[in-house]
Amino acid sequence: MTIANIISAIGNNNSVYPLIVRDCGIEVPTKIALTYEQNKKESKGIAYLAARERFLDEYSVSAVWLGGIPLVGWLCDKYIKAKGLNPKVNLKLFKEENGIQGIDYNIKKFKDIAPDAVKDLLKVKQNKKMYEKLLASKFIASTTIPILFMGFILPKLIFASSARKIENLRKKEAQQKSTDKISFLQKDRFYKNKDISFSGNWVAKVANFSAQDKMAVTDGGYAIGRVGTARNKNEAYDISFKMAGMMFLNFVAPKWIEKALNKATGVELDPVMLADKKFIEQVKDGSILNNLPKSDKAEDLLKFVDNISNKDTQFIKFAKKFNKIQTLDNGVRDPRAYVDIKNLAKFRNDIQSFAENAKNLSNDAFKAFVKKSKFAKSANILTNVALSSFLLAYALPKAQFKFRKWITGSDLEPGLAPAEKIVDKKV
Repeated sequence: MTIANIISAIGNNNSVYPLIVRDCGIEVPTKIALTYEQNKKESKGIAYLAARERFLDEYSVSAVWLGGIPLVGWLCDKYIKAKGLNPKVNLKLFKEENGIQGIDYNIKKFKDIAPDAVKDLLKVKQNKKMYEKLLASKFIASTTIPILFMGFILPKLIFASSARKIENLRKKEAQQKSTDKISFLQKDRFYKNKDISFSGNWVAKVANFSAQDKMAVTDGGYAIGRVGTARNKNEAYDISFKMAGMMFLNFVAPKWIEKALNKATGVELDPVMLADKKFIEQVKDGSILNNLPKSDKAEDLLKFVDNISNKDTQFIKFAKKFNKIQTLDNGVRDPRAYVDIKNLAKFRNDIQSFAENAKNLSNDAFKAFVKKSKFAKSANILTNVALSSFLLAYALPKAQFKFRKWITGSDLEPGLAPAEKIVDKKV
């Protein structure tokens, strides 16, 4: 995979790749370290347990996020296929868009050029209610099961695991205080003790949620579960603050940052496109403008896409790559898939804008323009990842610690801190 492909992948805020980079690679290790340092101010024993809980919690949730949700979805798709229906059929097609797309329109238009896909459409049309129930069940299963595990089962398991250890810690600390007022040296032995060992219309919408969309929904349920299973009131406040910040910084802020950076630099096209020699050649000679849909109107967009002679154009190539359209093996647009016209129109206009800005430039000026655009877009993506990672991994935990101190009067994790360390403040 080239550098451009890697940057493109982590810059796609509708996929899981940015979450993998931010969550597993940056955010979680930093949070574990910050958690230990924050709690260490008052108790090294509790700091160790807090870091242990954070490690188990964060990486277990990441595993469910990145593996559990897709796995449940895959199993549900297998069940739907066993019922004789194809889960690729998009329920949005039941809302006919006159002369553009819709289940009846697509059946009529593609019956001779994509007969097998049309059979799938006919089966779903004949069993619409059952198909809706199956897709609704798929959505519920792929979100509810992870929510139950991450929001309710996992915290209980972690809390139960910590309960015995925190009890042992408090007993040891009590014994140390009674025998030796200078207890700091004795606490170091505790770490070496072998007792310690190291988340009808609505169906059409949710059925087409991306993996990241499902993660956002799951995160909401996970947050509710975590607040509900909190060990005390102060821990509930602490978790609420953290989860609200995490959801915003994971699913909203990166898209806002991306939009702002793109607007500042004026570059919208993906680094993969800007690194593609054939695409750049066509931009240079101006032929790319002759191989785009005539306008951004739905009729012109789909007329171009459905013209099989256009299947090898750069527009179709990259529209497929970035999931603007879906095609069958023979190059025909998949009639089971719904086309987001607004998204496709923006993609077409971005290409046109880039090509027009490059038009009439001298050879050296053109090379500089392409190089600058590629650098700017790559820098935008890396800046977005770095900034959102910093906010998630450092700024949010620091804000949470300040909030915790204000609420409880202590630096310790509210669920682990002894009662005498907590000042019950009214919120």
